[in-house]
Amino acid sequence: MLSIPKYEFWFVSGSQHLYGEETLKEVAENSKKIVAGLNEKGNLPYKIVFKEVLTTADEITKFMKEANYNDNVAGVITWMHTFSPAKNWIRGTQLLQKPLLHFATQYLDYIPYDTMDFDYMNLNQSAHGDREYGYINARLQKHNKVIYGHWQDSEVQRQIADWEDVAVAYDESFKTKICRFGDNMRSVAVTEGDKIQAQIQLGWTVDYYGIGDLVAEMNKIKESEIDDQYADLESKYIMVQGNQSKEEFQATVRYQLKQYIAMKKFLERGGYTAFTSNFEDLHGMEQLQGLSAQLLMRDGYGFAGEGDWKTAGLLRIFKIMTHNTKTAFMEDYTLDLRPGHEAILGSHMLEVDPSIASEKPRVEVHPLDIGGKADPARLVFSGDEGDAIDVTLADFRDNFKLVTYPVDAHKAEKDTPNLPVAKQMWTPKPGLKNGATKWIEAGGGHHTVMSFAATEEQVRDLATLYGVELCDIN
Repeated sequence: MLSIPKYEFWFVSGSQHLYGEETLKEVAENSKKIVAGLNEKGNLPYKIVFKEVLTTADEITKFMKEANYNDNVAGVITWMHTFSPAKNWIRGTQLLQKPLLHFATQYLDYIPYDTMDFDYMNLNQSAHGDREYGYINARLQKHNKVIYGHWQDSEVQRQIADWEDVAVAYDESFKTKICRFGDNMRSVAVTEGDKIQAQIQLGWTVDYYGIGDLVAEMNKIKESEIDDQYADLESKYIMVQGNQSKEEFQATVRYQLKQYIAMKKFLERGGYTAFTSNFEDLHGMEQLQGLSAQLLMRDGYGFAGEGDWKTAGLLRIFKIMTHNTKTAFMEDYTLDLRPGHEAILGSHMLEVDPSIASEKPRVEVHPLDIGGKADPARLVFSGDEGDAIDVTLADFRDNFKLVTYPVDAHKAEKDTPNLPVAKQMWTPKPGLKNGATKWIEAGGGHHTVMSFAATEEQVRDLATLYGVELCDIN
């Protein structure tokens, strides 16, 4: 299953010595109360740790260096309780290599008209201290996140939680290794890309392995290992034998489980967290990876077909960001263009992630019609309903581009008895005609990541951290 390190976020408050030691003590105490309040509320996926009140350029620089080199720290949160001269932040902010959140808040959410005096004004200066600090971040083109509002507000806490997930996904991005079993599908353009630039900009390592390496790994798998996985499969899914004999059905399913066990061992040994397959490169294999790929996505691995390593890496990042919740590899499959019914039916040949299933998936065996191999087993199910987003990553040589729109996800109007694959229907919220036109004009590909858990704001934050172009069709 998806495993994420126990990250934490460091919180510091900016101030200066102009107002005396008593004021600095109050800054520290208020900061501790805010951090404790945020953690105790239980809305954040990762713990915030208050570190100190920073008043000089040397302190700030030292702190940022420590944040950079501590592997447990996923990002830094800053708060300007009093007025902190922003020239002090220049060097340290320049050195910071981790996500930065400027939390523009105030200790009290009201103005104490009856009691406030100059001591209160000296202590509570975030109203203009945030402008001073924000100016230098903008001047440095830090492209940091700014969250504005009272720290006890539930919407503000949701924003912090969402940003923490993006920051962790960004940090984990530089550990992401993608294994390509075979090369890209021949003659296809949009699945290609600059793997070196991806490693420089996104942190992804993309390696190739011949399919024979996987076949050799499969030959090592013991029947007892497959027995255990078969029993687990029977306990979680509906086994549909169909027109096959019991022996034929079991043999086909067991072959996919052998692929699953072999690929998982191969990926774990190499430290890979995402992978691709290609139906054109199956030498020595009896079936294309179908059920086996679906089970690995269920476990949290990134995946895409036809050698599309960009979508495989993107799926892995979104699975980290959403804690592997309702987030799947998808492809625009066919269209309903009738007025009042406008929608896209999404699927792939075999490989749709069961995390978006609205019903208990069925294990079925059917022909594939391409690839020239035996009929593969796959999970068949209908997708879910509700608000979701669809996003893809394209390489335009001068930069990567994220293309995205929000969608209204729903189920198909009828069953598809002659198309036995997992499927998901959706309509772009900007409208099918308008949304799809702008998607095509932007050069967005047909392989996407669909997520019911990620938000449009998180996609924008991720694009900002990566420094990639964003085409937000909404």
